[in-house]
Amino acid sequence: MKKYNFSAGPAVLPREVIEKAAASVLNYNNSGFSILEVSHRSKDVVAAMDQAIALVKELYGLSDEYEVLFLQGGASTQFFQIPMNFLNEDETAGYINTGAWSKKAIKDAKAYGKVNVVASSEEQNFNYIPKNINIPSDLKYLHYTSNNTIFGTQFQSLPETDVRLICDMSSDIFSKPIDVSRFDLIYAGAQKNMGPAGVTLVIVKKSALGTVSRYVPVMLDYRTHIENVSMYNTPPVFAMYVSMLTLQWIKDNGGLEAMAKRNEAKAKILYDELDRNTLFKGHSVAEDRSLMNVTFTGVSEEMENEFLDRCKKEGLDGLKGHRSVGGLRASIYNALEAEGIQKLADLMRAFEEEKA
Repeated sequence: MKKYNFSAGPAVLPREVIEKAAASVLNYNNSGFSILEVSHRSKDVVAAMDQAIALVKELYGLSDEYEVLFLQGGASTQFFQIPMNFLNEDETAGYINTGAWSKKAIKDAKAYGKVNVVASSEEQNFNYIPKNINIPSDLKYLHYTSNNTIFGTQFQSLPETDVRLICDMSSDIFSKPIDVSRFDLIYAGAQKNMGPAGVTLVIVKKSALGTVSRYVPVMLDYRTHIENVSMYNTPPVFAMYVSMLTLQWIKDNGGLEAMAKRNEAKAKILYDELDRNTLFKGHSVAEDRSLMNVTFTGVSEEMENEFLDRCKKEGLDGLKGHRSVGGLRASIYNALEAEGIQKLADLMRAFEEEKA
C-alpha cells in the first residue's frame, strides 16, 4: 500500500530527490565516500552550495542587491537574529500577530528595540488574516508570517505599506512567485517545502545590513556569512545538498508559476470536499485559507479519532491537528501528489456516508 505524508514538518519530499540523496549517502559523486563524511571545503560540496544559491536566485529572479544564505538554528534563531541585526534600541519594528510563530518572533524582538504589534487575529484563535491594517510609516521594518501551519491561514497578498518587509516564509517558501524586491529579508526553515530539518534559508538585501549601533556577535552577523558564502563554520552539508536537489526539482517541474497552479489545484480538491461534507468544518475563514496547511475539525473528538485511525489504515499519515487547535491538519506541500489528497477527500466522503 502506498503511503502519503501529510505531516506539517519535517514534511514530504519529492521521491526522486530522496532517491538521489540516498545514493549520495552511499557514494557522493562517485568519490567513494558518503556525502555525510565529505569535507565542506571539498570541490564537490562547494559546487553544491554554489548551485543551491544560484537556484534560489534563479527561481526568485533576485537582483545583485540580494544575497542567499544557508544557515543553522532554524527559523526560531531568526526571531532574535533579525532584530539584533536590524533594530536599534530607540527604533520601532512592526509585527503582525497571526499565530504561534509570530508571537515567538514578537517576544524575542522586544529584547532589542521597540515593538508595535500593528494587528492581531488572536481574539478569533487566529482563524483569519488581519485586513486594512494601519501601518505607521516610521517603522524600521514590518515582520509577518506568510503562512501559518498551526491555524491554516495564509496571506494572499503582501501587506499594503511602503515600510520594508521581513517575512517568515518557512511553510510556503517556493510554493508560488513573490516580489522579493519588497523585502529586506526573507527566511525559512527548510523542513516544509525545501529539504530536511537542519538548514535555514535567508534571502537578505545587503544595503539593509550594518545599520545598528550594537555589537553583533560574529556568528550572528549576516555579513559574516555573506563574506564566507555560508561556510564561516561547518554548514549542515546534507540538509543543504537535499535542499539543492529539491530546488532543482522545482525548476525542472516548471518553476514557481507551475508550483502555484499545482498547489491551487490540490488545495481545491480538499477544500471542496471540506465545504461539502457535513462531518467536518474548516478552522480558517474562506478568504484566508492556506494552500499549504488545511486545518479542520470533526463533529466530535470521538469521531475525529475514529477517522484518524481509518486514515492510518489507508496509508494517510500525519493528519492529527496541532494541540492548540485540535482536530485534523492536512499539510499539502509542493511534493505531495494530488492522488494522495484525492484519496483523503474520497475517504472523508465515504466516512460521511457510513455515518449517515
